[in-house]
Amino acid sequence: MAEGTGALRHLSILCLAVVLSMTAWFSATAIGPDLVRLWSLSPAMSGWLTNGVQIGFVTGALLSSFVNLPDIVRLNRLMAMAALVAAIANAALLLSPSPELALASRILTGMALAGIYPPAMKLTATWFVRGRGLALAAVIAALTAGSALPHLTRAFAGAIDWQVVVTLSSLALVAAAVLFATLVREGPYPFSRAVFRLGQIREVMTDRKLLLANLGYFGHMWELYAMWAWLLTYLRSAPALSHLSQSAASMLTFAAIATGVLGCFAGGVLSDRYGRTATTAGMMIASGTCAALVGLVFTGPAWLLALVILVWGAAIIGDSAQFSAAVTELSDQHLVGTALSLQMALGFLLTVLAIWLIPVLAAALGSWQWVFLFLVPGPAIGTLAMLLLRRDPVSRRLAGGRR
Repeated sequence: MAEGTGALRHLSILCLAVVLSMTAWFSATAIGPDLVRLWSLSPAMSGWLTNGVQIGFVTGALLSSFVNLPDIVRLNRLMAMAALVAAIANAALLLSPSPELALASRILTGMALAGIYPPAMKLTATWFVRGRGLALAAVIAALTAGSALPHLTRAFAGAIDWQVVVTLSSLALVAAAVLFATLVREGPYPFSRAVFRLGQIREVMTDRKLLLANLGYFGHMWELYAMWAWLLTYLRSAPALSHLSQSAASMLTFAAIATGVLGCFAGGVLSDRYGRTATTAGMMIASGTCAALVGLVFTGPAWLLALVILVWGAAIIGDSAQFSAAVTELSDQHLVGTALSLQMALGFLLTVLAIWLIPVLAAALGSWQWVFLFLVPGPAIGTLAMLLLRRDPVSRRLAGGRR
């Protein structure tokens, strides 16, 4: 990241605003046990409160691509407006008299967040040419930190009403809107117009190199959000932690997700230095191994369960930005917009299924101990796809020849 202090200053401000914005993503997950008690929710309905954000995000991202919203509205203004809408939608949880209306507020929150996360990635790229992989990793790290913050709030506010978590995340979104509107702007390396086109989907899906990169991303996404969504419930049911308070489980959940910040920066550095396929495959091998092992330490000892969870939290997100970077490097210029939109839309659609499946499996098994085993096929398939891509000579287009 050698573009200068101006680029670094804008990246820092943008990342702070993203941290504040993404506190709304898992605000309902952090207070999930409270909502279950309040409305006597089934495990499936509890899952849909998290899935509502995923569904809304996919819908918002596709609608934004169809009308080419990022090219119609300046990126910082788009993100500021989206943050305000998300703040209002998230705050609606405080007024929702039923689970159905709460679900509607989560869907609207997800649609609004689609006006923040993808534009933030694009805006960051306008500031960086060299070191772009690390710069994009910084944005994903900010997303990770923001996603973890509701659990930290819950840990310190365990004796306070759940409304505190929702209120703070909504106020954070308002602060983010102010930062986007006043201190963030596009950089000196703008992109040409790249839009989502239905007619180009077949080209993307039949392009072997893009298919392999996307399969890697899909495997990553199958594991990521299901782990983030259900880790708190998993830890609260673990015999290894039964002697600890519920606030301690929230703190460990925060720590596990927050270690992903370190994982993102490590992934950016490793990817720019040693290659995209090597880094993504290595990260998925590590995260898949943790998903396979965590059930073995479900009953203890507590320190070993915590260690596995922390390593998993770092590895599971460390490769995320590199899949997007790979698509921009591998696809033809006229396909970039469609390829990125398709990758993100299908990836987040997979998270809906994975998030829904985990509590259903826990109910069927009568325990949460082994549910995360069902996430292992994701990183396994993703690793295979990236290793196959590595064998293809076209992979030399990645990271300036560092495949």
